[in-house]
Amino acid sequence: MILQIGGKALSIAVNIYYRGINGNARKFAEEMENSGIADAVRKEEGNIKYDYFFPMADLETVLLIDCWEDQNVLDRHHASPMMEKITQLREKYDLHMEVERYVSDRNGMSESDRQFIRK
Repeated sequence: MILQIGGKALSIAVNIYYRGINGNARKFAEEMENSGIADAVRKEEGNIKYDYFFPMADLETVLLIDCWEDQNVLDRHHASPMMEKITQLREKYDLHMEVERYVSDRNGMSESDRQFIRK
């Protein structure tokens, strides 16, 4: 699968579905944004995208799309003190996770796929 943002081929994209009860997944995302943790992750070297989305049909789930230049920068992120803060918030809101990981093939989007994108 080839993932692109703004025409740039991505090396690694991770979709994390945070699930909780009583609105806890949304509270988690709000605290990540309001506390500055999400912005700090966005400023880490090699981060391309770090954004939360709310599925319309599932009020108890939040989707995080987290994109990185390569495995090395993702490993540094996972080893950073930032991950301890994120883990603490996950525990605070008793969230469970489903993770999808995509790695690009670096060939970019095919012309046949490109024809379906409206800019």
